[in-house]
Amino acid sequence: MNPRRLAASLALLVPALSLPSLAGAQPSAAPAPSPKAAPAPLPRAAPAPSAAPPSRAAASSAAAAAGAADLRRLGEAFADVADKVGPAVVQIEVTVGEDVSSPLRWFRDGGQRRGLGSGVIFSPDGGILTNNHVIDGARALTVRLRDGRMFAGRVAGRDPATDLAVLRIDAKDLPVATFADSDAARVGAWVVAIGSPFGLGHTVTTGVLSAKGRGGVGVNDVEDYLQTDASINPGNSGGPLVDLDGRVLGINTMVVSRGQGIGLAVPANMARRVAEQLLRSGRVERAWMGVGLQDLTPQLAAAMRSPPPAGALVNAVTPGGPAARSNLQPGDVITSVAARPVRDAQDVIRELFNHNVGEGLALEVVRDGQRYQTRVVLAPRNEPAPPALPVQRAPARHPGLGLTLRDAPAPRGAGGEGGSIARIAAVASDSPAERAGLRPGDIVLEADRRRAPTAAEVEEAARDGELLVRVQRRGAAFYAALKR
Repeated sequence: MNPRRLAASLALLVPALSLPSLAGAQPSAAPAPSPKAAPAPLPRAAPAPSAAPPSRAAASSAAAAAGAADLRRLGEAFADVADKVGPAVVQIEVTVGEDVSSPLRWFRDGGQRRGLGSGVIFSPDGGILTNNHVIDGARALTVRLRDGRMFAGRVAGRDPATDLAVLRIDAKDLPVATFADSDAARVGAWVVAIGSPFGLGHTVTTGVLSAKGRGGVGVNDVEDYLQTDASINPGNSGGPLVDLDGRVLGINTMVVSRGQGIGLAVPANMARRVAEQLLRSGRVERAWMGVGLQDLTPQLAAAMRSPPPAGALVNAVTPGGPAARSNLQPGDVITSVAARPVRDAQDVIRELFNHNVGEGLALEVVRDGQRYQTRVVLAPRNEPAPPALPVQRAPARHPGLGLTLRDAPAPRGAGGEGGSIARIAAVASDSPAERAGLRPGDIVLEADRRRAPTAAEVEEAARDGELLVRVQRRGAAFYAALKR
């Protein structure tokens, strides 16, 4: 930021006052006054002193003070954003199986494999927006609020095509974030990213909106990203990218690892639309036109007759689909959708995503050098629902919380030396014990604070449907909470 330039004002010179001449006055009959009584000549007015121009050092000091004030105001704006949005940002802890591959930041808590991500509350009754890759393959979800409260999370719906998902927690009157109009955001504007990189909860980083409409990354089916140089790391996924008014511009999704300062976020307009549908019905109904599209490259344009300067080239038309009913053909070039100019295929996909099934879209098409107008009525896209996650299934009711126990000799250092201690012989599938990460062979060091319990004592502690255990696995110990 450039400091303000200070302009030195020029002093105005005050001209000397002029007086009328006394020469030529007629003498009177009265005797002339004596020389002593003659009036003294009036002194001439002295010119007003001009203001001295400020010294170079003074001007530099004033400029530095003005620049420091600007920086303080900018810093206060960042702090205000963090105060406003921070309470609506959550940390998401994910427990998964060993076979799950994901770009999350992973760590091991005892024998459990956990990942960390972020999310943003958009509904006061517990709706949380995050990335699909954050919760993909989850067996258990824990949501931590900024005030320290923790809740079990469940998946309300997910959309792998945009890499978005919605969680629900059982809470009311939660702080919520508001969405900005990402289409109106200006490239170069300041932005703030909030999330939990590497598990460091509610980390705030700043940068600028580097670009809009980024596609062709090849990660998701629907790609229309905001680009930012705000620092984004593993664990930021699912957290908000925010403008200086404290409104969510996008959902931070990925970072280009080959570069530096290249982070990508799903724009707010797309994220809000997906989130509302997932919260309402658990899935996204996406509009479909029934065409295959590709960019109109200079090479393709050179091989065509009277091609337009830009557009999306139709390379396939689905028989009986909306485009076929509107007489589109392979080789047509779409140059406008809903009165918006089309530069490439991504522009058409982006515009389709912003309209509902049943809406009619006006198209401008160039065919063999001639321009035509047509209208397409959008149909629902026939795509399968994403597979259900284990965490979405209703908890199974198992006697003893899904644990099968037997007594075994207590190992050294486990307590109860010389006697017996409970060891887990089996864990029921999709039971509270499995979701808590317990496995056959684990040694129960404590059950509801009872040290070195026997199998019968663990079963007795579990009769109320709740159990806190500390178990040992391969020399490492960890706590696990089970609830039916």
